Amino acid sequence: MENKMTLEQAKSCPIQFVLAMTDTLNVISGKWKLQIIGSLLFGKTRRFTEIQRTIPKITPRMLSKELKELELNGIVKRTVYDSIPVTIEYELTGSARQLQEVMDSMIQWGINHRKGLFEEEMTERAAG
Repeated sequence: MENKMTLEQAKSCPIQFVLAMTDTLNVISGKWKLQIIGSLLFGKTRRFTEIQRTIPKITPRMLSKELKELELNGIVKRTVYDSIPVTIEYELTGSARQLQEVMDSMIQWGINHRKGLFEEEMTERAAG
């Protein structure tokens, strides 16, 4: 028996909808995971320090922890090269690359939301 659910099936059943949403949030939730995924979307592969440079304020310990979790969840692929010194590169899996559309929608929502808040604030200042 296949365990494949369609979007229509998830939307038609509150239990399936919540289950699918929970699965998604379990993989990408947290302060840093989406930022790490975003960093990796801009390049095929990145080394640890390259990722860290693109994410202000993340500590090496936190980046390491989050990368391990993303790897366990099949979002990040870690490749170790037998070189001196050892080179380790990270890249997104095919499944993770599908998050590009989700992230684009989130970015667009953020832009629109900020614009709406700014316009609302300007309207209140003009009225006040």
